[in-house]
Amino acid sequence: MTQPIQWIWQQRNWPSFTWDVERLAPLVRSCTQTQGRLLGMISASGASEQSELDALLQNVITSSAIEGEQLNVGSVRSSLAKRLGMASDERVTPRSEGLAELMLDATQHHQTPLTSERLMRWHTFLFPESSSLLANRVRVGALRGVEPMQVVSGRIDRPVVHFEAPPRDGLEKQLEGFFYWFNASRTDSTLDPLLRAGIAHFWFVTLHPFDDGNGRLTRAITDLALAQGENQAIRFYAMSASILENRQEYYQILETSQRGGMNLTPWLEWFLHTLLHTLEQAMQRIDRVLAKARFWHQHRKDGLSAEQIKVLNRLLNGDLLSEKNGAGFEGGISAAQYQAVAKVSKATATRHLADLLEKGCLVKLPAGGRSTRYQIRW
Repeated sequence: MTQPIQWIWQQRNWPSFTWDVERLAPLVRSCTQTQGRLLGMISASGASEQSELDALLQNVITSSAIEGEQLNVGSVRSSLAKRLGMASDERVTPRSEGLAELMLDATQHHQTPLTSERLMRWHTFLFPESSSLLANRVRVGALRGVEPMQVVSGRIDRPVVHFEAPPRDGLEKQLEGFFYWFNASRTDSTLDPLLRAGIAHFWFVTLHPFDDGNGRLTRAITDLALAQGENQAIRFYAMSASILENRQEYYQILETSQRGGMNLTPWLEWFLHTLLHTLEQAMQRIDRVLAKARFWHQHRKDGLSAEQIKVLNRLLNGDLLSEKNGAGFEGGISAAQYQAVAKVSKATATRHLADLLEKGCLVKLPAGGRSTRYQIRW
């Protein structure tokens, strides 16, 4: 008796995906237009290596956070900075070095074909430690074993299987098919690059070829596909951050799609909506960079003190935390907070704030008296 089909990879025509072009067209157009505006803003702003570093760091940190892993931000930043030719004094770890190497290989070397050898190297970047515990748990740089690869929740006696990957037997052939499609489709004028990135994401995560690290490698392949579509190695947005914001939706749409037929339209809709959100957030960050540059150009001859510049930079950067007690700046900064951040006396803080008001750097917010607060005058 034939078992009922549970998973998409059991379909007879796997992996001959289809999608509704007309339904996806408005979203593709919105993403492409926003992508173009973002690249234009970056060009106009002369966005620095620091902006690229921030986006790469966000991508690495959030991609691991999706899997429940919290990384040492300073260590990862330092590893990325070193590879971008920027100075950093933070101590690095084998973990941060491997993740930085993976991220930059996927984006800066986007012209290089995706092969089995390259993928295995990426997997070793994810697991650089050589402890016996890790070696027993994960086959580093090698495909998973013959035991079923399942994502399960619930009680041990009543497990709920959310996903099961294709069997180990024939996995090499399945990967070869994926690599061939990924490399050949790059020059396919009939396939939009953004849809190609979404298809690559879904296809690879469904294959789930490793014991661990499949999600992070899937997102690295997505970044590679997006870099290829833009033909640009520099990254100024982090799609992993948007996936992390909607992690439950992400897993839900993947599970639904992996239990369905070959039509990937719902998954691609979710993917494009998420990409659009990512691009819009990146535009907001770049817009803030431009506004900050305009602010400092306007006040370049004001003769501000080092303490005043420090506080203004905190406000311009949207830093919501006081160094002293974590009080928020979202409602403006008070004299007491200025005193704590600038590390000056109460009288000096009052004098500095009056000077910043006179020079047009700050405005006084409506509430007065003891609750007087000040905000940037954009």
